[in-house]
Amino acid sequence: MEQIKAYLDKIADISQADWDYFTSKLQRRIIKKKSIFLKLNAIENHISFIESGVVRLFIPKDNPEKEITFGFSFKDQFISAYDSFLTQTPSAYQLQALTDTTILSITYDDLQLVYTHTQIGNLIGRLTAERLFLLKSKREQNLLNLTAEQRYLKLFKERPELLKIIPLKYISSYIGVTAQALSRIRKRL
Repeated sequence: MEQIKAYLDKIADISQADWDYFTSKLQRRIIKKKSIFLKLNAIENHISFIESGVVRLFIPKDNPEKEITFGFSFKDQFISAYDSFLTQTPSAYQLQALTDTTILSITYDDLQLVYTHTQIGNLIGRLTAERLFLLKSKREQNLLNLTAEQRYLKLFKERPELLKIIPLKYISSYIGVTAQALSRIRKRL
């Protein structure tokens, strides 16, 4: 709980009553490495804060080599299939723990209660939405404006630990190239 408190304290002052109410609705979940904790067509019922671990967002395909990885989330970040969460409709993608992962989750219904019973609830909701929007926007801009090599270099500069944690097949999918093309990029560099 200390991590999410530190994260939120950077943004706003939270009264003890609001904090107590909010944390009473959080559930700690431990997800084993490689586990899919939101499946395709399931309705996302949680927004979660990652205490430790790495989560991959991906579109599954019949051939696992053709899966499309479009996002990663890390320690001290929120994670959700947010479009499914907001609309309470089936998700078009999956969430998978790439490492043993610990998250603090709040359900859709409990978050609605936090919104109505606390002053901090709306702030938490807005900040989560803003973070997820910015990640999506940044990814779209990178795909449109940068070459595959530039996307790889940018990812390597911003998150060098990725290359130690995340299999290259997921990184190649994330930057929008085949594993063979990523191999050629890495050789050139």
